Amino acid sequence: MKHNRTERCQALQAQLPDYLDGEAKDAICRAVEEHLASCDDCRVVVDTLKKTITLYRNAPRADVPADAHERLVRVLHLDEIR
Repeated sequence: MKHNRTERCQALQAQLPDYLDGEAKDAICRAVEEHLASCDDCRVVVDTLKKTITLYRNAPRADVPADAHERLVRVLHLDEIR
C-alpha cells in the first residue's frame, strides 16, 4: 500500500542504523519487520541501504597518498583529536 511518510515511517527510519548493524533489541527488530511487511516505501529504503552497505564493504580499498591524507586531516580538524 502506497502512502505518504507517516510518523511510523519516521520512527522506523530512526531505528535503521541499529537494525541494519544488528544491534537493535528484539522488540525493535520485530516492530521494524512488521512495518516493512506493510510499507513498500520503507521496504525499498531498507533494501537499498542493505545493498549500499554490501557494495561498500566489498569495494576495493584504495591507498590515500600521504599528502592528501594530511590535507584531509587538517581540513577536518582531526589533528586536534590526535
